[in-house]
Order: sequence, then C-alpha cells, then structure tokens
Amino acid sequence: MNLSFHHMKKVSSNQLQERLETVKTLSDGELELYEIAKDRDTGDHYLHYSYLHRDIAAGGQEEVFHQLLPLENDDVLGIMFSDQPYTYPDHWKRAFLRNGPEGDYVWFDPGYLDDERESAEVGKQLKEMLLKFKTQGAVDENAVRKLLEDADRLRDPE
Repeated sequence: MNLSFHHMKKVSSNQLQERLETVKTLSDGELELYEIAKDRDTGDHYLHYSYLHRDIAAGGQEEVFHQLLPLENDDVLGIMFSDQPYTYPDHWKRAFLRNGPEGDYVWFDPGYLDDERESAEVGKQLKEMLLKFKTQGAVDENAVRKLLEDADRLRDPE
C-alpha cells in the first residue's frame, strides 16, 4: 500500500494521475470544475477544484490550476447527498494540495490568512492604546504596568 498524500510534503502530478479516480463530478463549467476524487491506493477522498486562468497581460495565455481538499467520509456524503457547500475559497478552511511550478503539488494552509487578519486587528488596537497612553501623559510605574497588562489581554483575553 502506498503512502497517503497527507504524509507527503510534495506530491507529483504523475502520482495524482495514477492514483486518483473521479467518484462524482459536481459541476463542470467553462472555467471551473468540481469533482470528488478517490485515491485508489488508500481510499482517501478529495474535493478536486480546477479552474482556468487567462493571463490578459500575457496576451490571454491560459493556465489551468488544480487544488485538492482532503475530505472526511461525512463530507463526501454531505456534498454528494445533502447539498453541503464546497466552493473555493469560502469552504476551504483547512490545508489542501495545490499545484505549483514544476508540476508538483504542495500543501497550503489557508489558516494563516485568518492569523494575519487577527494580527492586523491586534496591531491596530495596540496602536490606539499607545496613542491614548501618550496623550494622557502619565508615565508612572502603575500606568505602565496597566498599559502592559492591557496589551497582553489583546492577544489572550482570558
């Protein structure tokens, strides 16, 4: 039995072509394709999303991108029989394989985008706190301690 793609840092497109088979095509439009695929060797299921990108700056050159989101059994059943939403990017919240240069697929974790937004918000709040501290003019030990405690609570409110 071959190693699951979940345990590989990079997956070659040849491996995917050899091992994946379409279980059900969910939608097949001019620019996008969604299908449920199964790894013949491991039984793992994936939501395959493929889209056509036209690079207008390069004279309309077309390039096809592929992404594979691992699915749990409940997700497979939910998508196939219960209208569970599956569209990219709204419903792709965990790590998935996406193709890159040189024909290899690599794992991409979209969670870092949420971390970036959260960090930007904390930075904004911290900046406001510092401006308020500066305008109040109190720089005694208790005021500094309270500022630092408030700053700590921005990242860990509990």
